Amino acid sequence: MPAKVYLITGVMASGKSTVAQRLAERLPRAVHLRGDVFRRMIVSGREEMRPDAPEEALRQLELRYRLTASAARGYWQAGFDVVVQDNYYGAMFAHMLDLLEGMPVHPVVLCPSAEAVAAREAARPKKGYGGFEVRALCEDFLRETPRIGLWLDTTEMTVEETVGRILSECGQPLHE
Repeated sequence: MPAKVYLITGVMASGKSTVAQRLAERLPRAVHLRGDVFRRMIVSGREEMRPDAPEEALRQLELRYRLTASAARGYWQAGFDVVVQDNYYGAMFAHMLDLLEGMPVHPVVLCPSAEAVAAREAARPKKGYGGFEVRALCEDFLRETPRIGLWLDTTEMTVEETVGRILSECGQPLHE
């Protein structure tokens, strides 16, 4: 069976990392590629994303997406299923899909309720909402992100149920 690329996105604390890791573990030969790794590799001069992000933060975000797509392509060409996971909001979701063109991509959007996201954010040790308000970000994400791929309201779903739905519903890729 040819290798696939799963692109997992959603707002911060929507469960992307956990779901992506579990999905990769369920596949026979897979890589979990966390786009945020490329952000953390910038040792000095890093500009964090925030509501009033400077131009340099946006340039670094674009670099992060290009590096992620390049790494995904390399693993995919080597025969691995690749589970790519990061924050792709609004038009950047379609842009990331363009960067992955030529590969069999299965986009998956995790969209639990804003209340569930707020509870998850409060319960986890890392905090991702510097300058962002949870409800506003969730509303913006839902309004601005193109309805491409599989959208799952994971508010009441377990990680295993979510992964099961992804595996059962991602039969045909978005493009190859």
